[in-house]
Amino acid sequence: MPPSRPALSPVVIEDAVRAALREDLGRAGDITSCATISADTEASAVMVSREDGVLCGLALAEASFRLQDAGLRFTANAQDGEPITKQQPIAQIAGNARSILAAERTALNFMCHLSGVASYTAQFVDQIAHTRARICCTRKTLPGLRTLEKYAVRCGGGVNHRFGLDDAMLIKDNHIAIAGGIAKALAAARACAGHLVMIEIEVDTLEQLQDALDAGAEAILLDNMGPEKLRDAVAITAGRAKLEASGGITLASISQIAESGVDFISTSQITMAAPSLDIGLDISS
Repeated sequence: MPPSRPALSPVVIEDAVRAALREDLGRAGDITSCATISADTEASAVMVSREDGVLCGLALAEASFRLQDAGLRFTANAQDGEPITKQQPIAQIAGNARSILAAERTALNFMCHLSGVASYTAQFVDQIAHTRARICCTRKTLPGLRTLEKYAVRCGGGVNHRFGLDDAMLIKDNHIAIAGGIAKALAAARACAGHLVMIEIEVDTLEQLQDALDAGAEAILLDNMGPEKLRDAVAITAGRAKLEASGGITLASISQIAESGVDFISTSQITMAAPSLDIGLDISS
């Protein structure tokens, strides 16, 4: 459970859900339900987890039903960020049967994907709980879902890296090559950045790390370094900058990487490779 509960803006939720409902309902709506179910039929349904994991996306599921039909009644039995178990009822929905079925897939798509991201993040977090390192996500997210996926990472106990190119500076190898070196790139970034803009620089070798430290870098990304080299980097840095390990991070390797003493470990695995959590909706009456 995260130390403070993450939150999503209602505007973000509504925009995402409206787009998803529009995509699924198309031009004619749910023609299968309209053909097989009377317009005034009432039903009750329950959303159930079919495996253990961490819940995420409840507000998006609720919005899916509400925006489809304001008369539907949605009752949650859990909260985002909480661990859930196989066969645990997550929420009940009651009201017009056609409306429930029309919103079902949109609600489940959000819940299954975001709970999968939160659950996979939690696995990474658990692997390094004995260290001081923190797991953070990257900009490698599904187009259009970045805010939601980064929210899911927080629900799983991780922390967010920058949300986009505009909220922090990360000077990467190509920037360094074009700018003419680490010192020049850092100087140019400092001259441009406001006092609230974070500047981080990527290095590939211990020699580049020393150059970055000599140039006064306060945050350094150590790219594709193994545990032994990371330990050397921590020793060389001696607390003068925050260190982030990145590249080739897996569940099998993350514990050793965290034990090197780095402050952060960033990985695209928790957003781009997270399996969906199996959540279903069953008509109960």
